[in-house]
Amino acid sequence: MHNNIKSILSSSPVMPVLVINKINNVENLIASLIEGNLNNIEVTLRTSCALKAIEIIANKFPELKVGAGTILNTTDLKNVKDAGASFAVSPGSTYELAKMAVDINFPFLPGVSSSSEIMNLLNLGYKCFKFFPAEAAGGIKYLNSLKGPFPDIMFCPTGGINENNALEWLSQKNVICVGGSWIVPSNIYDYKEITNKALLASKLINK
Repeated sequence: MHNNIKSILSSSPVMPVLVINKINNVENLIASLIEGNLNNIEVTLRTSCALKAIEIIANKFPELKVGAGTILNTTDLKNVKDAGASFAVSPGSTYELAKMAVDINFPFLPGVSSSSEIMNLLNLGYKCFKFFPAEAAGGIKYLNSLKGPFPDIMFCPTGGINENNALEWLSQKNVICVGGSWIVPSNIYDYKEITNKALLASKLINK
């Protein structure tokens, strides 16, 4: 399970974070991201149609790893697994949530912003984490300070990452990929522009 999340995250340098408000544009949106050579996405559970969107994407685009974000509890985890998500992402974590992901063998990226959170999750075998909110929680300087005590840990920083600073984040040795919403701005569906942004993101070199 833990190796699976590492494999998923390493397939693209940037993981688009999507807030999907309407089902009718989902297929065009995902097609534009695939055309842009991105292999995974995070669909946040912030809208009423998010679960349905995940189900559509999982069924119609099997070549894409669709993750479910904003997982806050075990019910959310069960729901996204049933909807066909390939993995789950949370802004933080609880022991109960992280343990359930292990128990049901479902790839899970728990959110952390402190050493204590990392230590608690290490006991469950986790080695990949979402660093959130990345810029507000201390930025690259803080992330670098974690290399000493946690040399084998990898992070997907999310929160304040954009086209101007993504490459700097990706150049850090403990960053496996970054998450960001700049590729698909909320409620803006210029599919050609999304593909262009995705292509640029796919070419960012993470070491």
